[in-house]
Amino acid sequence: MILAGPVFARIFQFQKAETFLTALAEDTGGSTEPRFSLVTVALIILTPLLLIVLATVAAQWLPTSPLFSLLVFIGHPFTALMIACLLAYILLRKGSQLSAVQLREVMTKALEPAGVVVLVTGAGAVFKQILVDSETGLILAGFVADFNLTPYVFGFLIALLVRVSQGSATVAMITAAGLTAPVLESLDLTVQASALMVIAIASGATALSHVNDSGFWLVSRYLHLDEASTLKSWTLVSTIVGFTGFGVVLLVSLVI
Repeated sequence: MILAGPVFARIFQFQKAETFLTALAEDTGGSTEPRFSLVTVALIILTPLLLIVLATVAAQWLPTSPLFSLLVFIGHPFTALMIACLLAYILLRKGSQLSAVQLREVMTKALEPAGVVVLVTGAGAVFKQILVDSETGLILAGFVADFNLTPYVFGFLIALLVRVSQGSATVAMITAAGLTAPVLESLDLTVQASALMVIAIASGATALSHVNDSGFWLVSRYLHLDEASTLKSWTLVSTIVGFTGFGVVLLVSLVI
């Protein structure tokens, strides 16, 4: 965090803060001051989470209760998000005194940055399934295994290759963990070494976030950055985090 945060920010200042504040002011009608209370905003954000938790609790503790079906229905992610959107519409219209048409335009504009994120996430899921069905991950693992690398380097490279090709850090970690598990079973690693292996895989899955990663587009769209600026900032930051974590793994592995 130190290297990718304050150190990186001091060395590489690609864009002044005023640019972001100007874009923020344009989105908020010329003012960067909050228009709604923290309680209102927190209520809107937490509503779907609470509904989903209620559904989970109902499934475990109230399977025979008359309220079970209702709680499961309103706690479904789709239903919970729809309820939260309706709540946001009601509360924000009351607080801002906007007309129904104006509020609809504001909410439509708020959804614009999410469009690319949804598209890239969906495309990434399709590509992930192609990798799984074609056993590309196994091919990559076999290719890397031919170099007789140490387990830490092996796990890091597998996660990094899947991360770059598919985009999802979660998929990269799961894939690397699954491919390295048979290797680790034969090595009888200590608890400390196993923990380092987890960090090595997570580091590889964190680095080199680029245009096929939904997180890349979240940063780009919501911080008003073009693709080049996001590559110079977000991609470099994620790469610093990943390779720093892997470097720490190699250093610690020398002393345990």
